[in-house]
This record gives sequence, C-alpha cells and structure tokens, in this order.
Amino acid sequence: MSVNRCVYLLSRSHIRYRVCASTAAVTNNTTLHPTRRTFEKLSSRHSNSNSSSRPLDTSLFVPLTVKSDEGGDGPVGEELTQPLDKSELLKVLNRFYKRKEMQKLAADQGLDARLFHQAFVSFRKYVLEMNSLNADFHIILSDICCGAGHIDDIFPYFMRHAKQIFPMLDCMDDLRKISDLRVPANWYPEARAIQRKIVFHAGPTNSGKTYHAIQRFLAAKSGVYCGPLKLLAHEIYEKSNDAGVPCDLVTGEERIFVYPEGRLSGHIASTIEMCSVTTPCLCAEEIHVCGEAAAVDFVTELMYTTGEEVEVHNYKRLTPFSVSNHAVESLDNLKPGDCIVCFSKNDIYSISRQIEVRGLECAVIYGSLPPGTKLAQAKKFNDPDDPCKILVATDAVGMGLNLSIRRIIFNSLVKPSVNEKGEKELDTISTSQALQIAGRAGRFSSVFKEGEVTTMQRDDLPVLKEILGKPVDPIETAGLHPTAEQIEIFAYHLPQATLSNLIDIFVSLAQVDGLYFVCNIDDFKFLADMIQHIPLNLRTRYVFCTAPINKKQAFVCTSFLKFARQFSRDEPLTFNWVCRHVNWPLVPPKNIKDLVHLEAVHDVLDLYLWLSYRFMDMFPDANLIRDIQKELDGIIQVGVRNITWLIRATEDQCASAENTASIGLAVLDTPPLRRGRGTKNQRKDPRATDSSLSSRLVRDGLLTKELLQQLQREWVREQSQRGDDSNSANKGKKK
Repeated sequence: MSVNRCVYLLSRSHIRYRVCASTAAVTNNTTLHPTRRTFEKLSSRHSNSNSSSRPLDTSLFVPLTVKSDEGGDGPVGEELTQPLDKSELLKVLNRFYKRKEMQKLAADQGLDARLFHQAFVSFRKYVLEMNSLNADFHIILSDICCGAGHIDDIFPYFMRHAKQIFPMLDCMDDLRKISDLRVPANWYPEARAIQRKIVFHAGPTNSGKTYHAIQRFLAAKSGVYCGPLKLLAHEIYEKSNDAGVPCDLVTGEERIFVYPEGRLSGHIASTIEMCSVTTPCLCAEEIHVCGEAAAVDFVTELMYTTGEEVEVHNYKRLTPFSVSNHAVESLDNLKPGDCIVCFSKNDIYSISRQIEVRGLECAVIYGSLPPGTKLAQAKKFNDPDDPCKILVATDAVGMGLNLSIRRIIFNSLVKPSVNEKGEKELDTISTSQALQIAGRAGRFSSVFKEGEVTTMQRDDLPVLKEILGKPVDPIETAGLHPTAEQIEIFAYHLPQATLSNLIDIFVSLAQVDGLYFVCNIDDFKFLADMIQHIPLNLRTRYVFCTAPINKKQAFVCTSFLKFARQFSRDEPLTFNWVCRHVNWPLVPPKNIKDLVHLEAVHDVLDLYLWLSYRFMDMFPDANLIRDIQKELDGIIQVGVRNITWLIRATEDQCASAENTASIGLAVLDTPPLRRGRGTKNQRKDPRATDSSLSSRLVRDGLLTKELLQQLQREWVREQSQRGDDSNSANKGKKK
C-alpha cells in the first residue's frame, strides 16, 4: 500500500498535531461514524454561517484620489447654458447630501453612512474645484440652480464618482465569491476522489501515541511526517534513517536528501507548513493524526464533510505523575531532576543566577535559542555524569525535547498571550497547557519512572490543582488563512489597494462555516506595512510577509527590511553582503545583551535560508550561510553554558552605574553627622538595617558579599580620585 499524508487539519495554537502516514494495531479501538446529532450540529452551523448578511467593515475601504483637472468637455456646458455660481452650487450639493432618499439609494448601491459621507466630500471637492465639468452634468446643475431641474438628478453623477474612488463597489459580488471559505474540503479534488482511512491517536503526553503512529510510518511503503517544530522533524528524520528507512528532511530553512543524486526518498520528515498540496502523494490513502482526546469530536465532524470515517485509538499515560501537596517555596529545596518552568526570559535569568549563587549548576532552555543549543542543553541535563542536575526553562520544555525530569516546578501560572484580536493579555495557563508541561515529569524513557508536579509559590499550588483537575476544553474550530492566489484575484479587482488593505478587506468579506475561523493576520500585516514602500510584485510581497519572523526583535525586522530592499533592486544577497550586515565573524557574548543579539543574528540567518528556498537566484549562498549559522550556534552554546557568568557581568555593569548614582544621592541626602549622641542615633538609621538595598540583593542571591565588598572598594577609590581631582583644580585656581 502506498501510504502518504494530507495536511488539512488545523487547530488552536496550543494543540500540537503531527500528521503522519502510519497506523498501529492497539487495543481500545473505536470507529466513529457521523451521528444524527453530528448532522444536526453541522446543519445548524451551516445555516447560521452561510448567510452573507454580516455587516461589512467599510472602514477598511480607502478612497482613491480623483484629480480635479481630469475629464470635462471644456467650456461647452457654459456655452450652452451659463457659468455656475460656486456659492449657489455649494448650497445645492449640501441639499443633495441631506436628502434621506439619496442616502437610501446609495445604501442600496453598497454605500453605507461612512462611505456615503466620504464619497460626498470627495464629490463636492471635485465639482467645486473642476475647471470645466462634462457638458451634460453642467447642464443638469445649471437647471437645478435655476429651479428648472430636480436635485435628485445629481445622483447618477454622484454614484459614478463614488465608484471611481471606491472601485470595489463595482465588484463586490465577485469579491464575496473569492473570499467564500465555507467549503474548504472542495479545494482538494484529488483527495476527494479517493476514500481515505483516517486514524486518530488520542491520548495525553507520554502515552505512546506518537510512537505507535511512527511505527506504521516506518512500515509503510511511503509516507510523510508533518510536525509543528523543526526539532520534531529532525527527530523523525534521524529515527527513520537509523532504522534503515531512507527519509529526507524538509523544513522551511533546510533540505537534506538521503540520495546524493537528488532522488526523493519514499519517506519525508517535514514541518507542517512545508507540505506541498500539489504533490501527488498528498492524496493519502491513510492518514494518522496524533493529539488530545479533546479533538476527536472535531476531527470526526471535519471528516463528515469529506464523507470519511475516523478510527480512534485511545491511549493512557505510560508512567504516572502526581501533584505534590507542598510547594517548593525556596530554591534551597531544589533536588536533582527538577525543572523550573518560567514564562519569561527575565525570570529564567534571575532564577539561573540565584541557583548559581547556591553552588548548583543548571541547564537553560527557552524558545529563542537555536535548535542545536536546545539539544546541547538537554543533553547536558540528561547526562548522569554531568554535575548539572537542574533545568530552568520556558514552556519550550514541552516542545520536541526528550528530557529526564523528575519534578516540574511552575514558577508562575500566568503567561503572556495574544487573543484573537491580536491584543496582549496576561492569562492563567489553560488545562491543556498545564498538562502539556506537567506531562514532561517522569517520562517513560527517562530514569524517573514516576513524575511529580508542584509550584514555587504556596498560593499557586491550589490553583494548579484546580487547573489540572478540569477537563480539557474541546477543540471546536480550525483556522483558515487567505492564499496568495485569492489575494492576487482581489488585487486584480482593487489594483490600488495595499497588501495590508487587501488582507483586511478579504477577512471582512470572508464567509466561513461553524467549523472554521479566519486566522489572526496581524503578524502578516505588520510585515506588509513594513515593506509597503518597497517596489515588489504582489506574489513576492506575499511570500516575504509569510516569513517566520519574531517582530519583537528589532535587528531581525531591520534585516527583513534590508533583504526586501536589496531584492527590489534585483541585487542578489551574497554571502559577503550578509557577513557585512551581521558583522561576521562574531565573538562569544560578554553579557546577556550580547547573547540576545547573537540569537537575533541566528534568526536573521534562518530568514535568509527560508527565503533561499523560495528565491534561489536572489539568495544564492545558502550553503555558506548554513556553515556560519552552525558556527554561530556553537558560539551561542558557549554563551548559554556560561549564562550565569553573563548574567553576573550584566549585573556588574548595571550595578556599577546604578550604585554610583544611588550612593552619590545617598551622600547628598544624608544629614551631616554630629558627634556624641548624634552618632549613636545615626547608627539606628533604617537605611543601615537589613532592609537596605544591598542586604536585600545579597539575601535574594542577586549580589554576593564579595561583589558588594568590591563595589565598596571601587566606590571609596572613585571618591578618593574625585577628591584629588578637586584639590588639583582648586590649586590651579589659586595659582
């Protein structure tokens, strides 16, 4: 059987799906058939969403400018009638604007109150500033001004002008058809032409669901694995080839082919966005999906729309984990195999530093680290002969890394997130997120056969128990994103609109049924607005805007802009050009700021490689860039291995500046000491007690006593130097 895969299922961001061509014979199997309840639910969703009565967001329509000196028949109108009195003409136009009948007629033509007002302002400006109007329009206006015509006769000319500044009014029906996303199953006719077998492997983390799916993948004649992360694609690529099954690797930034002559292997491990829906093997005869049980009903409904059944394999966790009855409360209570999970890099830095002060070593893993560095830190933590027994990580710990963790410790239960409107929020983690992270404790393949979960703060522990005790919210909708082809058709009808504006109009007009929603496109629009001023054709501009970029990194955004500008000049981005841009060669970081910059440079090189597979002629030196990226990964690994030293160096720099300023202010603010009893009172000053800044820094592990003494010595030396300089200056004045 030729087994392939189809990437069709999308889900909410916190659910990770791996779509792979494989199967497994396991117990507790069920085949789900579409039920009457499912049919009624789908019918209700379709009836509620197929309606096109949803109000259009007309604020997205940007009026075009119509020049006042265009058109006109010269003075013909004046010769046939008389010159128009501008003041009288203004009164006529304002009367036209206020007529309810005209507003209603305009609304029937697609002009709501907002568009009607904008169109009228432009129309009035056009009429009053035009040197000569068309003869027929001039005659109509002259008759109205003389009382011989009706004011409603202006409407056809007004609508003609409105359609000039809002060209979408003439093609609104076409635009609605283009943005109709209600039946995405019909987008893949080759897949619809066959009857496929759908197998859903449902279970929590560490339940063996992926293992069983991969076994079928390896046993199949051909297959494609699609994972949400590069690390996962790499893992399957290595496992397949180690098992004697030739497998190619395809990610956004990398291609590795087993056969040197370039012949494709029967198996491919890829990231999910790299699946090619035009490749014949995509019309999969057998599809395997791995995920939470909360997605089973939704996948079943999706397959109902294609007329296919879902076979469900249910799994239970292979090793147990329990929630502790006690919080850790202090870093002094850490034990080997502990993993502290934070949701910000600043917390990572702070906790790593405090652990180091206690004489312990720790590994560090967070999302912006290169894959190689993450794997190196994971290897360091897992190595039983390495003195590093503590891991400090973000929720990246639950994404594609095999770690030998005994206890998961939540440093906090609040995580920054972005809602559907693109707004930043601070929310308590969901049950699904908590289970994904907690499930890393006591993995089946690790030395710890039982896992434990707890919190750092005592008050968070009952909250964590409540979160883990809730059922996982069911997956109910999948995301759809407008394709390049759809946007190109939009641009044909709206040639003057920007890409960002085209996307906005598309989303506003888009119709989806109850199984889907239109994905958040804020990141796409951010990049589109950034390069709008750069002359690029629409397809190229669209591809650039789909690049995986962290918009929080200023250097990455600047590089993206320079890449687009260089591309627009038709000048290839060579290896030497990139080296000059990133200031290669780079040196190991001296502080945290340097480390963050190196991570950004690594992202820039990732961006180059991503673009090189889409524009090979313009990004010709992918192999050379990959070589220096590997070298950079090694430099970053050195920095992360010494991260506590970098944190200490950063604190030294900040403390030197801040302490110089704060101590100077303290000297100025302190009243002069008096002898005798005054000196005794001075010793009782609260600033000299344990609540002082220096005492708190030492107590919290952010400052060592040795470093504090060094700062004091430097301060005394600096003050002495200042005194000498002052005395020298005074002597100069006397002379």
